[in-house]
Amino acid sequence: MRIIVMFDLPTLTSGDRRNYRQFRKHLINDGFIMMQESIYTCILIDRQSADLLEKKISLYAPKNGLIQTMIVTEKQYTSINFITGKSKDNIDDKFERLTVI
Repeated sequence: MRIIVMFDLPTLTSGDRRNYRQFRKHLINDGFIMMQESIYTCILIDRQSADLLEKKISLYAPKNGLIQTMIVTEKQYTSINFITGKSKDNIDDKFERLTVI
């Protein structure tokens, strides 16, 4: 199971830029990795943990801008096709990286 977070946040003022940086830092601290600009993904063990993480994101999300989440299975995620460009080979985003406490 994966959760994908897509966001478009304003960066006009210094406060907006601070909110953007803090939001991005929260995502990274929660285990997200960047797929591409403003799109981050995190691997999870089940739907319940994905729902909990989605609620956690809503708590620290900035009030302005657009933030969307999508929860997909691993099979759906691996069916991503590259129209242009290619996958980054140096990203360690395997299920073995997941630590369950």
